[in-house]
Amino acid sequence: MAIEYLKKADKTPETETGAARAVVDQMLADIRARGEVAVREYASKLDKWTGEIVMSDAQVNQATRDIPTAIKNDIEFAVRQVYDFAVRQRESIEEFSVQLEGGVTAGQRVLPVNVVGCYAPAGRYAHIASAYMGVATAKAAGVKNIIACSSPFRGGAMHPYVLYAFRTAGADTIMTLGGVQAIASMAFGLFTGNPADVVVGPGNKFVAEAKRSLFGQVGIDVFAGPSEVAVIADETADPEMVASDLVGQAEHGHESPAWLFTTSRPLAKKVAQRIPQLIEQLPGLARDAATAAWRDYGEIILCDTREEVADVSDRYASEHLEVQAADLDWWLDRLTCYGSLFLGEESTVAFGDKCSGPNHVLPTKGAARYSGGLSVHKFMKTLTWQRMSKDAVRQIGQVTARISRLEGMEAHARTADDRLAKYFPGETFDCGQAVTV
Repeated sequence: MAIEYLKKADKTPETETGAARAVVDQMLADIRARGEVAVREYASKLDKWTGEIVMSDAQVNQATRDIPTAIKNDIEFAVRQVYDFAVRQRESIEEFSVQLEGGVTAGQRVLPVNVVGCYAPAGRYAHIASAYMGVATAKAAGVKNIIACSSPFRGGAMHPYVLYAFRTAGADTIMTLGGVQAIASMAFGLFTGNPADVVVGPGNKFVAEAKRSLFGQVGIDVFAGPSEVAVIADETADPEMVASDLVGQAEHGHESPAWLFTTSRPLAKKVAQRIPQLIEQLPGLARDAATAAWRDYGEIILCDTREEVADVSDRYASEHLEVQAADLDWWLDRLTCYGSLFLGEESTVAFGDKCSGPNHVLPTKGAARYSGGLSVHKFMKTLTWQRMSKDAVRQIGQVTARISRLEGMEAHARTADDRLAKYFPGETFDCGQAVTV
């Protein structure tokens, strides 16, 4: 494959994982042992929060009463977009039953989990959109108990806009907690008495590591790391738009990769020149994050053909993938590994991040090779069932007994033997050679 790095990253998304893992392991062990006492200590130490953890309806109303109507309208619009898309996802999963050979009736039920924990970060920015991405989707799935957490914002209480987003989307319980202590509290059922079946939501490397560590005890949405963006562009793309979109995601944080895959050297050079200029024009907080992200994690890869671009893109499996190139249908058919795909200049990642409809909680660190992002399916359980007549046991029982004995599992075989003997007394069956003591 003829590819050329016009800019290659000094670091990878895995660079900082080891240090985070050690911190998270210690915190989870402490919280597991000391429960709510430990959580309150971490909240005080890390977030300077000593107030109530679980918010009452009165507190929520008080904190959100002065939000301007225009802001409420925007949040409500975004919630509807996310909820309506998730409802359609829910409708795409069907319950069914089918008559199989041998008299077996089998089927599936589709049920929501009982308790979900939804996290929205609020460190560098107030992540309003993350609040409704999790809660509205869980609500569309039919989850009965939704617990929402976000950290105090810059030393104060939870950001009122995040709080309003949680409530509008349908959270049943809202807790002022951030970071590892929030994830652990939802997973262990601290402060609510209801351990979450699934915990979802984006966050920093510590939040991501906490979810990874707890996976198995609880379900999670994705194995997530810092936000990523890749842009596929050819000679038809506008370098200004490409550069703008790469910078637009780099502001997420110091460790957020931004990648350009292109077949056009002139475009690549223009983008490389423009990105530092656009970063320099950002406000201080965003400028600091984007500068480090582009310096340490940014890449520009030049390929000879669009087929090579597609192969490179699938190998990177970016969380967000934009295509600003000709023949969008070709790219839609060809690309296979991405968290969410944005086709055409009109579909920038920021639209998906905030309000267009599909969820913005997406796989990172290459996980898009085997997993999609947060969807209503993450909150659903596909449960199978089966029923059969006694007559069906005549065939199913014999085959089961023979296969079980081929595997050396005599007790399995005898459960079939016993039914055949009970339902068809006096008949002889071919159940393989029984093993005796």
